[in-house]
Amino acid sequence: MEKKKLSIGLISLVGLITTIELAIVYYNANFNDSFFHSFCYVNSFIDCDGIAQTTHSQFFGIPLAYWGMFLYLFIIFMLFVNKLKNFRLLKFLEVFKNPYSYIAALGIISFTISMILLCVSLFEIKKLCVLCAFTYILNLAISLIAMEGIGFKQAIKDSINDLFDGLRIKPYAIAFLIVMLCATGFLIYTDETMAFAPQVKRVREYAPYMNAKKNKYAVSGNVLGKVNSKHVIHTYTDYECPICRVYDIMIHRLAKENDVLIIHHNYPLDTECNKYLTAEFHHGSCMKARYAVAAENQGKLWDMNNLLFEKKPQSEEEVIKIAESLNLDIERLKEDAYSLETMRKIQADIDNAQKQGILGTPTSVVNGKINVGIKPMKEMKAWLNDEK
Repeated sequence: MEKKKLSIGLISLVGLITTIELAIVYYNANFNDSFFHSFCYVNSFIDCDGIAQTTHSQFFGIPLAYWGMFLYLFIIFMLFVNKLKNFRLLKFLEVFKNPYSYIAALGIISFTISMILLCVSLFEIKKLCVLCAFTYILNLAISLIAMEGIGFKQAIKDSINDLFDGLRIKPYAIAFLIVMLCATGFLIYTDETMAFAPQVKRVREYAPYMNAKKNKYAVSGNVLGKVNSKHVIHTYTDYECPICRVYDIMIHRLAKENDVLIIHHNYPLDTECNKYLTAEFHHGSCMKARYAVAAENQGKLWDMNNLLFEKKPQSEEEVIKIAESLNLDIERLKEDAYSLETMRKIQADIDNAQKQGILGTPTSVVNGKINVGIKPMKEMKAWLNDEK
């Protein structure tokens, strides 16, 4: 029995250390703005950081790493419960009559959940967290060792019977109810606020824009916002940038609801026209930028802008096809798209972005202050008001 206890204890300790490291990775990936990569990032597939940044890395707003820490701490606690219950203040621990049964049951349940998470990781996220996979093996090992001489059915039976036996004792039943109410309240709080899961909070806040089939705030013409506004936001976007469409809808809403003028700049991350790039990022964005400028020459900048983000054309032929729906002079559009003047305008935007230290899209510039990426609408409005 001592060998069994020692084995489970050592494995649980290793699991605890591993989940603490996972918690650190999770914190850095979601809360540390200066974080780059952890040691367990190997490539685009073996990527603990990437998984930590997904909505699947939490349950009820609590990081899975924290749930794992709780599991291993509880298992270690169960290993010493028979000794701890001899202390007067811990007499209530006498309700835990079959600690190895609880450990075995928890091990099997956690391993089953682990296999579900592994499937989500491989087939939905398409990444693998090696630290997570290591804990899955630990969970299986703990359950197999704990079940020795007990069996799975008996472990589950003991766990259920002990629970109901404990609930028959009024003081313990009251204490259990209080603990459950507190736990439920805490889970409701974490699920509602997502204080520990900012990545989920972001998804919830951006969902209306991410799921929008059309930009209901779209405008026609070359002006977005109020022409004579004292408050101007310069935006730098790339028509192949996935998050730029969300940003585009948000700035349209911002312009509709606030006294502000939005000025659009092209910053294609495409080596075809961006001489500052050392590698290709968004092939085709230069071509789309040219047609946006060409449409501007006919008074349809934001019309073309919205369709480029909405329709996501993959070729020049598709761009021309959507341009036809705007009643543009197509021959003039083609000519302007490849004119020297258009290329100079795009290059001027790229050069200006480089001078300001802008390296990615989307980027907003207000009074010389740069903000890369997107903010929730409330923060965008607050940020705009602060700059006023």
